Amino acid sequence: MFLSLQDIVSQFSSWVWGIPLLILLIGGGLFLFIYSGLVPFRYLGHAVNILRGKYDKHNSPGDLSHYEALSSAIAATVGMGNISGVAIAIASGGPGAIFWMWVSAFVGMATKFFTCSLSIMYRGKDNEGNATGGPMYVITEGLGKKWKPIAIFFSIAGLVGTLPAFQANQLTQTLIDVFHVNENNEFTAKLLLGITIAIITSLVIFGGIQRIGKVAGKLVPIMVVIYLITVLTILVLKVNFIPEIFSLIFTDAFSGKAVLGGALGSLIITGVKRAAFSNEAGIGTAPMMHGTAKTKEPIREGLVAMLGPAIDTLLVCTLTALAILASGIWKNFDGNGISLTLTSFDAVLPYGLGSIILTICVLIFAFSTLFTYSFYGYSCLRFLTNSKIGSYYNYFYIATIVVASIVKLEFVISLIDSGYALMAIPTVISTLILAPKVKKAAGVYFQKLKTNQF
Repeated sequence: MFLSLQDIVSQFSSWVWGIPLLILLIGGGLFLFIYSGLVPFRYLGHAVNILRGKYDKHNSPGDLSHYEALSSAIAATVGMGNISGVAIAIASGGPGAIFWMWVSAFVGMATKFFTCSLSIMYRGKDNEGNATGGPMYVITEGLGKKWKPIAIFFSIAGLVGTLPAFQANQLTQTLIDVFHVNENNEFTAKLLLGITIAIITSLVIFGGIQRIGKVAGKLVPIMVVIYLITVLTILVLKVNFIPEIFSLIFTDAFSGKAVLGGALGSLIITGVKRAAFSNEAGIGTAPMMHGTAKTKEPIREGLVAMLGPAIDTLLVCTLTALAILASGIWKNFDGNGISLTLTSFDAVLPYGLGSIILTICVLIFAFSTLFTYSFYGYSCLRFLTNSKIGSYYNYFYIATIVVASIVKLEFVISLIDSGYALMAIPTVISTLILAPKVKKAAGVYFQKLKTNQF
């Protein structure tokens, strides 16, 4: 029965991630990129100043500072998608998939600017009067109540897409690989690890969004710095191969040779899927977090959110890809996901340092993502029901961690990819319809900025 379910989910994932969705995500993002007039990209320095707290006001509505909102959103995106997801992209699509991840990230920055500006512009309130955000509120508050079925569709898809399955699965697999667990004991070890991960996660997520924000704010800088130092060390040791690697990425991006059947379209889809899992631009998760930011300025939050894809895909994913490709392991490696990344790191760094450091990074990456994703699922269930029923979501979330630790990676990838695809449809459509509202607000905001009215 499970095998048939796995096949059904896999087939559905392949079907839903077809050309129409590709056009919606990349085409929609490209439209927003051009429609913005590239104005937001000229204010990246201003976005950094916002992030530093220069414009924070404690009496503004919301629960998190700009920094905590971005840290929490990045905690969700700079995670296993950047370590394991990149490896999956290379294993299934070859080096060329990385190029399409870059393309997706560039247009994703524009998408994030619009979606997260809208999350503040059309904030909702739960039944307890707390400020809430996300595509479901953008749809109902911005497009009207007649669009509510689409908002419900997003929330139901969100309950699947934001499950902690991938993070729990790959964190467990990392520990199994590092400690060389005997194949006969693998199931028991994964189950025990899953229970342990679930207990640790529960200590944070039951503290609510403010505790999640504070923990993410502390973990994100640490994990990014440790990981970047490690990857840069690998690249220094393999510096002679870097020009060749970049050449391979660009040539393979348009050849499609690495994909079964040689279909370029399949290669592009592979890159876009993994980029979506990496930076979540257009999926609708980040607006839920940014919608809780303490601000009255929608454009300000959009600018901060725009930094997300630049950090997690253009920086962290690129470095991961270069490290894997520089090792040369990917050419004849049978495994997938985190196993490929671990082997690549160990192939370059001596004395098993690669496994040790990467395990530490994976622990921080995975847990920070696990903490944040719980809020996304809670937000979706809260919209569908109310805050009281929504609070029970965390119990289901914790149980999912245990189950995900023992199932196959292929099923997990297909399940989450399917949820993401379904979430993207209402998110991008509503954003495209409401884009003129953001552009108008951006014109007013940047004019005020020029005349020093802030």
